[in-house]
Amino acid sequence: MQTTAAVLRTLGAPRPYADSLPLSIETVTLDAPGPGEVRVAVKAAGLCHSDLSVINGDRPRPLPMALGHEAAGLVEALGDGVTDLAVGDHVVMVFMPSCGHCNPCAGGRPALCEPGAAANGRGELLTGGRRIHDAAGDLNHHLGCSAFAGHAVVSRRSLVKIDADLPFEHAALFGCAVLTGVGAVVNTAGVRAGQGVAVVGLGGVGLSSVLGALAAGAAPVVAVDLSEDKLALARTLGPVQTVNAGDADAVEQVRALTGGGADFVFEMAGSVRALDAAWRMTRRGGTTVTAGLPPPEAALAVNVVSLVAEERTLKGSYIGTCVPSRDIPRYVALFRQGRLPVDRLLTGVIPLSDINAAFDRLADGQAVRTVVRF
Repeated sequence: MQTTAAVLRTLGAPRPYADSLPLSIETVTLDAPGPGEVRVAVKAAGLCHSDLSVINGDRPRPLPMALGHEAAGLVEALGDGVTDLAVGDHVVMVFMPSCGHCNPCAGGRPALCEPGAAANGRGELLTGGRRIHDAAGDLNHHLGCSAFAGHAVVSRRSLVKIDADLPFEHAALFGCAVLTGVGAVVNTAGVRAGQGVAVVGLGGVGLSSVLGALAAGAAPVVAVDLSEDKLALARTLGPVQTVNAGDADAVEQVRALTGGGADFVFEMAGSVRALDAAWRMTRRGGTTVTAGLPPPEAALAVNVVSLVAEERTLKGSYIGTCVPSRDIPRYVALFRQGRLPVDRLLTGVIPLSDINAAFDRLADGQAVRTVVRF
């Protein structure tokens, strides 16, 4: 079948993207789903900094590529062997497919699936190969999803079924922002009630971490960012104190608000400078968690004496250390209870034709989560 997709053909296009148009809206050909695959009619797809980091060249991917990885939609067709979904089911896409049998999957850590990571790196589906084409040949898949498109063929292992009454523009956020941000708090860090938390970087993932910390009963919760608008939004989410990251004494302010440093500090800005600040905001015996993804060559210098003598911990978190089939339903349930107001993160709904200008707003820090609605 034919569908419309946003295709990236070159890295590092100049700003503004509204003029350089790094994403071209093209008609592409989509194969029928093969064994273990599903065709999804995409209904909503969120713009994430991980997409932006491919566009600007910070995290190169094989090109040409149909971009997009945070989405929700309707099951439209099933490949052979897919028996646990039905046409018409509502699903959320997950950008790390899990094979279920490699060592990390067998150990309960599907976010670290080895075949899934290898397939994503090659621009292929977990089931092997590519299902998107143009007149010149194959297009690469973005993280097994390629969701900035009217339709997508994905591995069954990239989908989690959800209730049909959840609005698609809200459901899409659970596939990346919520999994990564909330999961970092409750899975990677295991934050408990009464523990102090600071979050550095208030994009969709960072604000999801704020929501996760509030839901876990953390206190105090301190949100840190350069944007006064995002700090103001954080304060509306619950009992949150805020610090502008541009203040010369931002680290000292956070340490004062948390009684000498937070028990857990989450770096979600994708910046080594932010991670260094997060490390310095963490108390003795505390844990610094990062889910930010700076350019691959970025490195952090850590004072080893502090690491040892203060029994400090520095942890990475990928997709919030989640088991998506377990955690997405749990987080949706918290959303329904009003304890995880994910809908507050939605700052705009656009047609696919406006996607380049929307990435300008994301790059300028003017949006938390913009969603393309199909």
